[in-house]
Amino acid sequence: MKEWYKDDLAYIHDVGYSNYALKSTPGIIEILNQSGIQDGLVVDLGCGSGISAQELTKANYRILGIDISESMIAIARKRVANAEFRVESFFKAEILPCHAVISISECFNYLFDSDTSGEMLVDLFERIYKALVSGGVLIFDIAEPGQIAQGITTKGFNEGDDWIVLVEKNEEQKQGILTRRIITFRKVGEYYRRDHEVHYQQLYEATDIAQKLRKIGFQVEIVRSYGEYNLPKAHAAFIARKSV
Repeated sequence: MKEWYKDDLAYIHDVGYSNYALKSTPGIIEILNQSGIQDGLVVDLGCGSGISAQELTKANYRILGIDISESMIAIARKRVANAEFRVESFFKAEILPCHAVISISECFNYLFDSDTSGEMLVDLFERIYKALVSGGVLIFDIAEPGQIAQGITTKGFNEGDDWIVLVEKNEEQKQGILTRRIITFRKVGEYYRRDHEVHYQQLYEATDIAQKLRKIGFQVEIVRSYGEYNLPKAHAAFIARKSV
């Protein structure tokens, strides 16, 4: 559990990349309200540092957050003391009976489990469907093929007061795999500490995911925004409802 989003990357992600969660959550709360869900338990898969959990708690929802990163969960527990958080792979975690399940920022794409597969994703959808109350809703987004042109490797960086992150990305279109090589520098005392991680994502076609959800029994809507927040290029969000 310690090899993904370790201390430095978890810190940098929390302080430098919080906009996705902050801007997505109001739209997600709006979807919940439109679905007749004003309270109850929301399970947040890939909850990260608890930013969405904090906003949902303010809106009177109870939160169970699940994330594979111990460092992310440590930040989340400090941020949202009245929510429950667990360090687990959501592909293998128990999904408790709940009113809604959310997963923000392409979490279902990550290949953090060595045996992650399309079958495991379908199994997760089935377990979520069984856990949701009648009228419950699953809200999540994915990264689709076309993140980067074939044969191109992109390199970029971002920085804050006490950190720098370098990211190299490429996409294998035949396999549908996006690779992110991430190098971090974080100031600790007088010096900067260097670390690195390599993340792999399986890219999915939105229409294929929608078909799998409908086969399970969900009523599915594909959207390209959470409320007023437009998703990045080649991303899709899903509102999957369990019939009343």
